[in-house]
Amino acid sequence: MAKALLGKDVLPDDLPYVTGAIGLLGTRPSYELMRECDTLLIVGSNFPYSQFLPGFGQARAIEIDIDGANIGMRYPTEVNIVADAKAALAELVPLLTHKTDRSWRDAVEAGVSRWWETVERQSMLSADPINPMRVVWELSARLPDYAIVTGDSGSSTNWYARCLRFRATTNGSLSGTLATMGSAVPYAIGAKFAQPDRPVIALVGDGAMQMNGLAELLTIRRYAEDWADPRLVVCVFHNNDLAHVTWELRAMGGAPKFEDSQTLPEVSYADIAKAMGLQAITVDEPDQIGPAWDAALDADGPVVLDVRTDPEVPPIPPHVTYEQAKSTAQAVAKGDPNGWHLMAEIAKNKAAEVLTGSGLRGRDHG
Repeated sequence: MAKALLGKDVLPDDLPYVTGAIGLLGTRPSYELMRECDTLLIVGSNFPYSQFLPGFGQARAIEIDIDGANIGMRYPTEVNIVADAKAALAELVPLLTHKTDRSWRDAVEAGVSRWWETVERQSMLSADPINPMRVVWELSARLPDYAIVTGDSGSSTNWYARCLRFRATTNGSLSGTLATMGSAVPYAIGAKFAQPDRPVIALVGDGAMQMNGLAELLTIRRYAEDWADPRLVVCVFHNNDLAHVTWELRAMGGAPKFEDSQTLPEVSYADIAKAMGLQAITVDEPDQIGPAWDAALDADGPVVLDVRTDPEVPPIPPHVTYEQAKSTAQAVAKGDPNGWHLMAEIAKNKAAEVLTGSGLRGRDHG
């Protein structure tokens, strides 16, 4: 089972047959699942990127959606069910026939296992100064029960999508439809008002933090005493770069980083948080990440984590096209200011993938 980004919390990531997110920010197992699919069931999803679904004519498709206007918009369907997803699935499950040949499912589950090994290996790679993947990987091991996690739009969204393992009691959301920057902190505040007895964690890029997140720290301080569970952690990925757009310029346009538009002003998010009356922790060494999460999640009030991360850790999609690789190489050749460093980071991440055997499977596994 693959999950659209807005459906990340529908199924926990510890189920061995859940392949994780699908799409540009998705996982390798989800990409392989669609590549080998001959029957597609779409449940309550308006996932728009058809290039990450089976090729047209490859699979027969069924769709369930409570709004009939959404059915068939993204993929040609043969059976259309306009109904509540939970009610429809409850009626369909008893009609399934159990299969004794588990070879295909075993291959899917093996791919999922390899993927998580790859993510762990990539997360623990060194960076300058901190690998942003490790920030989220360390959080996964410490997620409190019934936590709510909010994501933003930017490079940090990649790590929310790929590195964070949701549990059965975890909920999460982000601006997945509009991809609006600056959503994580307001979403976190809204979550605290809706569920004041649950811990909330916001994963925010520094670009989004400078847009509106800093001002909302005052809102957090103002209302924190009203929340039964006082824990609200704002984790800032402090890399002084609008990194997602920087990588888009490289991979889609073959253009080097344009520093005048992409480099952010330096500021201490921890110092600003403290000035506003909140607790804050600065993290600038990899070994500080785990203890910082422990302290923030055990605190008696809201905490800002100011984590200095490396903007050149690559948000590599589940399948890199020839054009994307060519454009990135062109960006480096044209004088990208961090060209050699980013190429080294790409090489390290791809090597980690190879070492865990997470390359594409042949279709004979389907």
